[in-house]
Amino acid sequence: MSRLDSFIRRLEAQRACLNSAVARIRDIPGYILELGLGNGRTFDHLRELLPDRDIYVCERRVAAHPDCVPPPDRLILGDMRETLASAGEWLEGRVALMHFDVGTGDAAGNVVLAAELTPLIVPLLCEGAILVSDPEISSALLKPMDLPQGVAPGRYRMYRRQNVTA
Repeated sequence: MSRLDSFIRRLEAQRACLNSAVARIRDIPGYILELGLGNGRTFDHLRELLPDRDIYVCERRVAAHPDCVPPPDRLILGDMRETLASAGEWLEGRVALMHFDVGTGDAAGNVVLAAELTPLIVPLLCEGAILVSDPEISSALLKPMDLPQGVAPGRYRMYRRQNVTA
């Protein structure tokens, strides 16, 4: 498969998963959290699908088209290992949908980053929230979900935040 074909399939999978997640969280109150702004395409897509929701974005540094950048009060700038720790103070248990796409271009590095960020992101999700993710995420609190039709396993991932009872 050419790199172009692979890129197109990845974006189609990303869109299908985000659209599915949005439909499933309609009745779950909470914020939307985009981890990784990149070019701003998915932020713009989520903003169009969820115009009445507060969408926060974590990004090391903004390089997106100006039309695809959140307002300053919804942009969390810096290394996510640091910013998510402090954002947890006000986001914990309040995120209904999270999109995790912080690819570094280095497959091994992405696995390490996902493992480092997992303990910071899972507590942010409210009960029943959905995590749409490029990298695989491993947590006892997340249940893998079936992917939308046409999305190949491993191309993208979806998880539901489980209820924790003592």
